[in-house]
Amino acid sequence: MRILLSIALLFAGAHWAAAQDMPLSDVLIPGEDWELIADGYKFTEGPAVDADGNVYFVDVPNQLVLKVDHATKQVSTFAKGQGATSGLMFGPDGRLYGSQNRDRRIVAFGADGKMEVIADDLGANDLVVASNGNIYCTDPKGHQVWLVRPTGEKEVVATDIKSPNGIILWPKEGTLVVADSAGQNLIAYRVEEDGSLRYGAPVYTCRVKEKDAPSRADGMTVDSAGRLYVATEVGLQMFDSTARISGVMHKPTNQFLSNVAFAGPKLDWLYVTCGSGIYRRPTQATGVRYGKVKAD
Repeated sequence: MRILLSIALLFAGAHWAAAQDMPLSDVLIPGEDWELIADGYKFTEGPAVDADGNVYFVDVPNQLVLKVDHATKQVSTFAKGQGATSGLMFGPDGRLYGSQNRDRRIVAFGADGKMEVIADDLGANDLVVASNGNIYCTDPKGHQVWLVRPTGEKEVVATDIKSPNGIILWPKEGTLVVADSAGQNLIAYRVEEDGSLRYGAPVYTCRVKEKDAPSRADGMTVDSAGRLYVATEVGLQMFDSTARISGVMHKPTNQFLSNVAFAGPKLDWLYVTCGSGIYRRPTQATGVRYGKVKAD
């Protein structure tokens, strides 16, 4: 009963038509597939999109933050040797925020690539930055989620998650979703006005290779229609706005699919980090630009 009540509360604010089917064919473009942009890295992660639609991603072991020019597909080094960044997202102040789990800190990169420590002494595998500047990050070893406020103040806002990994906000930012990579569910929480989380419930259930296998769910993104996309072992899984599974996009390669983001000037290209490379494909969907959400 508690889970059912939680789900009802989480979805009460949704503005999408609950009965409308959202098949994968509504997103994919016939004849289009994953296109390799760059390869040869040790482990790619953390795609993030800037105001112009360009993509930033990381090569975690090599401590590299790289930039893909969306128009030319050229890759350049934005920052290097400043910690093993794994998650990235631009904040409302225009800075690129990063999570550094090995170094146990949240950082921010300026336009010149120079890094500033925002908060330390916390697990920080992946992160999402809200329009009010609040940062939520996952702490796999601590089995919890942290909230870091713009002042640098930090607190634990969710616990008892076996292996929290990817993290994202719904388009209106009233719901936070956390991927439990050791299980098969994505857990949704209601975001309170003070930034705290309530009513955690396993709302999304991922497909897996075999019964009782972990999903290895990692990075996530959402689109303007309320669909959620999550990188998993079996591929890029897509859920409709009512959390029903719509389908699975195959991985570009058999390597580990770590993360996903919408990019391009119109946010209608999916970029994924997969093993040693980064890939993209055009879609019929459009992503959400965080940091510019207007109040209802």
